[in-house]
Amino acid sequence: MKLRVGQGYDVHRLEEGRDFWLGGIIVPHTHGAVGHSDADIVCHVICDALLGAANMRNIGYHFSDKDPKYKGVDSKILVKRVLEMIREAGWEVNNLDVTVILQEPKLNPHIPAMKTCLAEVMNIPEEDIAIKATTSEHIGFVGRGEGIAAQCVALICKE
Repeated sequence: MKLRVGQGYDVHRLEEGRDFWLGGIIVPHTHGAVGHSDADIVCHVICDALLGAANMRNIGYHFSDKDPKYKGVDSKILVKRVLEMIREAGWEVNNLDVTVILQEPKLNPHIPAMKTCLAEVMNIPEEDIAIKATTSEHIGFVGRGEGIAAQCVALICKE
């Protein structure tokens, strides 16, 4: 069996009055992430980690923020397309490990719903998706509530 590891990292600015999409669900909050798509940072880092592991470049290469067809797109659609791409190349997801760095709101109550949603989108068991949340201890743009960061490590395999 052949194994590959990929890593994804992303940041988004937060803005008052926007829907806050994370892991395919809306998390109630006064602010939401700003981006060309729905700005779901969890979906974005998953895409980048999987694409990197499969040596298929990155999310911006495949879904340019200059392309109007991706304006406001549901990032779950991007995840589905990335899964199609890596599966067409013979790869399968072994597991994902996502860390979200956000001062507020607290994400722990929402993590089970994120995992359920993403497992359904990717057609993999929930147990193969780890999502963790941490703060930046009030340091930097995340600590000031100006933005959100996330990272993901993905392990993919091929027989």
